[in-house]
Amino acid sequence: MNRHAIAVALRALRQTLLGPDAPPGRPLLARWPGPARYAAPVGLLAALGLFLITLTVESEWGLPPPIALLFAAMTVAPLLALPRRPLLAWRLTVLALLICTFNAPADQDWPWTPPLALGSVAVLAVVVARVDRPVLAWVVTISTVPVLTLVHPDNRVPVLLLLGALAIVGDLIRRNRMSRHALAAQAELSEREQERRAVLEERTRIARELHDVVAHHMSLIAVQAETAPYRLTDVPAPAAAEFVAIAASARDALTDMRRLLGVLRSETTGPETAPQPDLTDLGVMVDAARRAGLPVTLDAGPADDGRVPAPVGLAAYRIVQEGLANAARHAAGAEVRVTVRAGRSGLEVRVENSPADVRPTADGGSGHGLTGMRERAISLGGTFTAGPLPDGGYAVVAELPYDAEGGDR
Repeated sequence: MNRHAIAVALRALRQTLLGPDAPPGRPLLARWPGPARYAAPVGLLAALGLFLITLTVESEWGLPPPIALLFAAMTVAPLLALPRRPLLAWRLTVLALLICTFNAPADQDWPWTPPLALGSVAVLAVVVARVDRPVLAWVVTISTVPVLTLVHPDNRVPVLLLLGALAIVGDLIRRNRMSRHALAAQAELSEREQERRAVLEERTRIARELHDVVAHHMSLIAVQAETAPYRLTDVPAPAAAEFVAIAASARDALTDMRRLLGVLRSETTGPETAPQPDLTDLGVMVDAARRAGLPVTLDAGPADDGRVPAPVGLAAYRIVQEGLANAARHAAGAEVRVTVRAGRSGLEVRVENSPADVRPTADGGSGHGLTGMRERAISLGGTFTAGPLPDGGYAVVAELPYDAEGGDR
């Protein structure tokens, strides 16, 4: 045996005898909150019954009342500690098995009272399902000491076989529980990773779409700066040089933006040549949804007054698009109402559906869903909320702020 195995065995022995208690695990009645409510009083009544039974048996064996009371208390104490301190309950059980035997009648097949024998089996069954293998080995080994020293030779083999069976079953239960916990942790980690990836992909998609909007403005700046000396009369030489510098900076910015777009574009995403949609395209999208069988009504004010900046219009279009997709997937047959209201300081976008058999849920199918809508609203400094309505429907609401004085010109 190498040093590492000896060190592991010694640590396990120290844990078994003096170490902190094993975790109790999930309560047995956790799935049934109704019965679990009565577990404590029922357990106390059962412990009291075992105490009285043990006291009666010990009195029949001729023990003095103080000793009988002590032995009855030592029989019940492990069962009281078992729910929260299983390893401590096992230590008390071994102590009771070694002590509560010296006055048993000689004609008895077992040196212990029935409550102590059955309670010891129950405690051991719980403990072996809570501790790891090194501690389990010591628990079973130490538990055999009272059996080998106090049990009649004719009864030792069945008891030892019972101990071995409990150890094997308990180890299988513990490993199965650990496997379930590991799978649950892995599933939670995978879900978080998928959510994080969905957020990153949506942010990348938003950046690619905003590239066209920003590039449009930078192109206008470059063109205006280059043509300013020809469109304006009597432009001083320093001002003309400044216009040339502005045009050059705008062209450099466009070049850097194209490089950035190449970094953001994934391997499976080709260049997007179609113009980015805005509020003026909502009617076309709603008509397409109606032709697909989705009952949609659109309530939107004039969208061509130039007050809504292009990034806000693009975000509003995508939010409505994903809201309609969610309604079609998760609230089939429900009536959908799209409301877009442009104010002096912001744009309110609302997509709600009437009650349906299935409610909209987040991120179903497309990989964006509520995550994408929330990211678009937050990227513009706005807010996004989603949730059920009092009548049983579902609504998503986005507030997209903007400066009306600084909109597209």
